[in-house]
Amino acid sequence: MHKVRGLENTMGDITIRRLERHEVENVWQIERREIVEDVYYFADGKLQSRPEFYDTRDWPEGEPELYTPILLDCFDHGGVFLGAFHQDKLIAVGVMDARPVQDYPDLRQLPFLHVSHDWRGQKLASKLYALCLNIAKEQGAAGFYISATSTRRTVDFYMRQGGVPTAKPDRTLYELEPDDIHLIHRF
Repeated sequence: MHKVRGLENTMGDITIRRLERHEVENVWQIERREIVEDVYYFADGKLQSRPEFYDTRDWPEGEPELYTPILLDCFDHGGVFLGAFHQDKLIAVGVMDARPVQDYPDLRQLPFLHVSHDWRGQKLASKLYALCLNIAKEQGAAGFYISATSTRRTVDFYMRQGGVPTAKPDRTLYELEPDDIHLIHRF
């Protein structure tokens, strides 16, 4: 197992460590439950919001089947998968792709960052984000490219971390997720 700076310490009874390849599919165990009341969208070249209500109970139908091969490909190409565990239960995951983003080759994508519903508000997302950011710096990247779900909570989180919405998304990632808000976080 590769050592990652900052992983030596646990957070109380939570341990953060790298996932092994056979654990990648466990990311779908993250409880995604959330009430959404606002979403962001781009109009006239700027970020705007509108009220939309969703009572999200689980992963969208077909998403695990669509994204598991993408995540495994990321892992097989040196991607970093950091999992937060309470006892033996995976409660949060942060993923950094080691490959350059096509239209932004100095950046690395943060394709997956989720915290189970009952564990939100404990700074797990911020900790995983910071650890992935440190790894990206160590690997010589200039920052992150993030294709984020358009919910206010998610986009606001990334902006608090330093992400800036871009009106010029990476073409490949935009085709994959045209409703996402695409952000760039340069160091």
